[in-house]
Amino acid sequence: MSTGADIKARVGDIPNDSNLNTTQEQSFKKGFCSLRHTLAFILQLCNFSIYTQQMNLSIAITAMVNTTVASSQLNASTERPPADSQDFGNETLQASKGILLSSLSYGSFLAPIPTGYVAGVFGAKYVVGAGLFISSVLTLFIPLAADAGVALLIVLRVIQGMAQVMVLTGQYSMWVKWAPPLERSQLTTIAGSGSMLGTFLVLIAGGLLCQNLGWPYIFYIFGGIGCACCLIWFPLVYDDPQNHPFISTGEKRYIDCSPGWSLPIKAMVKSLPLWAIVVSYFCEYWLLSTIMAYTPTYISSVLQANLRDSGILSALPFVAGCVCIILGGLLADFLLSRKILRLVTIRKLFTAIGVLVSSGILVPLPWVRSSRSTTMAFLVLSSVFSSLCDSGALINFLDIAPRDTCKDMTVQCNHDEPFAYMKLPPSQVRWLSQRTTAGLFSYSRRHSAYCCWIFPQSAAIDVVGLLFYLIFGRAEVQDWAKDQTFTHL
Repeated sequence: MSTGADIKARVGDIPNDSNLNTTQEQSFKKGFCSLRHTLAFILQLCNFSIYTQQMNLSIAITAMVNTTVASSQLNASTERPPADSQDFGNETLQASKGILLSSLSYGSFLAPIPTGYVAGVFGAKYVVGAGLFISSVLTLFIPLAADAGVALLIVLRVIQGMAQVMVLTGQYSMWVKWAPPLERSQLTTIAGSGSMLGTFLVLIAGGLLCQNLGWPYIFYIFGGIGCACCLIWFPLVYDDPQNHPFISTGEKRYIDCSPGWSLPIKAMVKSLPLWAIVVSYFCEYWLLSTIMAYTPTYISSVLQANLRDSGILSALPFVAGCVCIILGGLLADFLLSRKILRLVTIRKLFTAIGVLVSSGILVPLPWVRSSRSTTMAFLVLSSVFSSLCDSGALINFLDIAPRDTCKDMTVQCNHDEPFAYMKLPPSQVRWLSQRTTAGLFSYSRRHSAYCCWIFPQSAAIDVVGLLFYLIFGRAEVQDWAKDQTFTHL
């Protein structure tokens, strides 16, 4: 028979379940070898692919236009049309160039509203995966569409823009279920850094591909990378931790998120904290999209760099931003986990530093354009500091309404983003080119003139959005979003 001492000894050898669970949960709070971090890096790859597909036409279109112009000049040597006709053709070509570049955003304007609802019905995994696959396949067909005519190319780009919105907005519904409150910043910034990484690579490699292999290969290569990402996405990604077959009990308990999907639209419309984020998001993406769209043009026209050097120089700000986005997310989570700063203070402080410093650096650009090194240093520093906004207002949706984040992003924010990305900056450029330099310079000098001022003006708009956010921004879960499992820290 066992004595009482023997029983106590045996019981002492058996670990306490609660202590074991606590130890397991603590082990999943550190390191990057977890399924939620794996999801972050897979989404980083997806965002990388999407942004290369967004930017590839901006790089290739110069070579496409040059090919068209060269062909026109060859025909002109035999037919010799009037000079006025050639000038009209060049202006028409430039107009088509602007429409082609903005057609992607027309598609992104049409898709955001239903994307969040479709993700709620079918699951974000299939929405994001389908969007990535459609966008990648259409990228492969862009050279064929370009040969068929501008109209077909515009239609293809519109559809591609709709597919890309499925990727960029659908992923937020996954973070509602996969991101613990103390890791929201680092997980979302790891995934979001793929946008900077993709922009960097397409800028640095695009010009070389166009020169050495021909402009169609920039679409074949990056479209193929996107298709390869789909082979990783579908078998490895799951909508939530509860359905993942390989997740451990400790990590599942540590994440512990099971949000609902009702959408209190009336309360959202009346929410000033939500509008503060929307306005800030709108203004920040205006500046970001302006930098992405016009940096290659700025460097080639203002700094007089050739195609190869323009791509390399244009890529420098984005590679710096890619690194600093991740570092900013880690710093924000560190400050929150150690309770050094309150959550609302972190969001506003990071946003204020990101906007004010980056905007202040962009303002003197017109006066330092004579120095290439100074101009590039300013552009890199601006990208470094603006990356802090990704740990500020840009993920504040996850704080005020974690349950409805995906629909907040799609219905509110991305509904506004195409205006900032597509309509307003090109309209602003046309206004500047027509009114500030009308008839005084040749086309190339007019081009340089408005390029010098496009960044400072966009920076001023970003500051306006910051002021609105500092006044009305909040970080606590709002009353209309409190019927959920998340709690405010």
